[in-house]
Amino acid sequence: MSAWEALLLGTLEGLTEFLPVSSTGHLTLAFHLLGLPVQEDAFLKTFLIAIQLGAILAVLLLYGRRFLGDRELWARIGVAFVPTAVLGFLFYPLIKGKILGNDALVVFFLFSVGLLLLLADRLAEGARYRDVKELPLLSTAWIGVFQGFAALFPGTSRSGATILGGLLLGLKRKAAAEFSFLLALPTMLAAVGYDLLKSARAVPEGGWGLLLLGFLAALVTALFTVRWMLAFVERQGFKPFAYYRMALALVYAYFFLR
Repeated sequence: MSAWEALLLGTLEGLTEFLPVSSTGHLTLAFHLLGLPVQEDAFLKTFLIAIQLGAILAVLLLYGRRFLGDRELWARIGVAFVPTAVLGFLFYPLIKGKILGNDALVVFFLFSVGLLLLLADRLAEGARYRDVKELPLLSTAWIGVFQGFAALFPGTSRSGATILGGLLLGLKRKAAAEFSFLLALPTMLAAVGYDLLKSARAVPEGGWGLLLLGFLAALVTALFTVRWMLAFVERQGFKPFAYYRMALALVYAYFFLR
């Protein structure tokens, strides 16, 4: 991997991590187009996970005051995080060893979650909750279940799954998107930290510099993407993202599953 490829991939991560379009699906496709063998290379898999730290920092910078000073919000994030953590810990070897970078799974979940998101967006027109704190506390655990399954299947999209769960529970579109951003903080910190702890030896000489470049690119682009998305979904909803996912799945299948 060259420095410009690390910057390109980090930028793509920042653009797609918080949109319900699957950052992993886009990055896997980008690895293919760049000729980088992500399924066979341990460092590339670690890079794919580690650059999410930049996106995490963007959310912390944008929502830090609200996140740190709101106990009710903390409680809901904690409850939602538990099922995600359990599923992620139990299936980490499977995710890292077999699932991550699987083209057939990426295509299937890009399309199917896009279809589900399209249906859920229609339900959001009658949503009753304007804030996640209005949800019963234990109900937020279901959002964590959705997020946990997103970790198992590339192409699902962590943000797409949590937004889908929020919409199905009756959250307004903006509330579902914001909770998806906030739930990313403990989830991605735990996932990236655990992977770096397990995979530090797989980082070659010069690899940490590439990780830093990807991190910075993801940070800068995520700062702009989060703000743009909130304004966009209030006006347009999630239908454009759903159609985009399904179109991308067909393009992906045409080029890489023939």
